[in-house]
Amino acid sequence: MKKLQIFYQERCPFCKKAFRYIDELKEEHETFRLIEPECIEETIEVDYANAFDYYYVPTFYVDGEKVHEGGITKEEVKNILNKVLE
Repeated sequence: MKKLQIFYQERCPFCKKAFRYIDELKEEHETFRLIEPECIEETIEVDYANAFDYYYVPTFYVDGEKVHEGGITKEEVKNILNKVLE
């Protein structure tokens, strides 16, 4: 399984929606339950977050490669989770 990192901000409505989609997809698809993302709150882990190239949250990295940045749909989250399992 590949490593999933999610950069987010606690107050961000798009981030909250992305995490809700992840929870829903884990309920719907048993295989997604194996995925445990590393979640980085960029306002707390500032130095670490600054080492990555992105402007908007949520931002998803799979094995160090940026795969999505900014507002996201449930289908896009599903595609990212599938990529983690490849």
